[in-house]
Formats: sequence, C-alpha cells, structure tokens
Amino acid sequence: MGKAFWIDQEFDRDRDGRYAVHVRKNLDAFEWGDIAPVRFACAAWELATPPSLSPGYVRWDRRVLEAACVRNTWDGTLNARIRLASPPPAELTRSRAWWRDRGWLGWQETFGQYVEPSQSDLARHPFLRASLLVEAPVPLDDLPPEPEGPHDEVEQSARRAVTVLARELNALVAPILEQLGP
Repeated sequence: MGKAFWIDQEFDRDRDGRYAVHVRKNLDAFEWGDIAPVRFACAAWELATPPSLSPGYVRWDRRVLEAACVRNTWDGTLNARIRLASPPPAELTRSRAWWRDRGWLGWQETFGQYVEPSQSDLARHPFLRASLLVEAPVPLDDLPPEPEGPHDEVEQSARRAVTVLARELNALVAPILEQLGP
C-alpha cells in the first residue's frame, strides 16, 4: 500500500531543520495552557503543511488536495478534514453523451498534481471535478502533551505531533487512495 502522508525528513535535514526554525518563528500560532494536546497538534500540523510551509514538512499523495486537523467544537477532540481528487461517480460516467455535449473537462494536472482551473479556463469550458471529503476523528493516544509555553521544547513536541498525525492520517486515507487506483 502506498503512502498518503509522510514526513520529508531528508529535505528538512538538508535545509538545516527548516521546520523547527519555522515553528520557532511562528510561536504566536500556538495557544498555551490547554491540558489536551489538540490545539497544539493542530497548530503544529498547519505550520508543517502548505501554504504555511512550501514545500511542506509533511508531504502527501498528489490526490490529496487539502488536509487539515481541527478541534471538534462539540467535545474538543481532534478531527481530520481531508479533500481528495476523485474520478466522477459511476452514475455520471455510464453514458458519455451528456459529457461530450458541452465539452466538460475534469481535473487538470500540472507536473502530476491536480490543479484548479484558471479563470481563463473557466471562461472557455465547463468543469466537473469530483472530490471526496473525508472527515474523521483522530486518536489522541500518541500525541505529545502540549508544552507549557514557548520556552519549552516546542520544536521537538511539534515534530512529534506532526509525525503522529501523518501516521494516523496515512492509516485513514491510504486505503481510500488504493481503492480509487492510480
């Protein structure tokens, strides 16, 4: 099974630990004083992914369009919100007659990445781009506790939180991507 999410340790190491430097420069992204690790983990994830850090410390499969970790406002738990590029539903692909009538286009790819159409493209063609929205709880078991403040080992805790989240999101999304095919 392929990977949906992974940490690019080598790229980070070759750039003198740029994720740790990014975390240290953005300490204001963290809120302190929570007994649960959720807010800290969400902030660490956001700092590790585009557009905050590009290319991201966390990398993902080309079919992953967005990946966020959010605090559930109902009970404070951690939820993943991941949008995946998908083929159109079978109901729409059984008959191609409607598809050709207007010249519908699907997902465009640039250098192997799925991209949104430009305004110029949208002025010329109709687009039907299917996506799947995955929203799921993420276990908190292996997340590090939130540091007590910016003076603690924030960079190490952020790295650990992001590593755990990448592992959990990979376990959640990789089977879906495998089922969708290449």
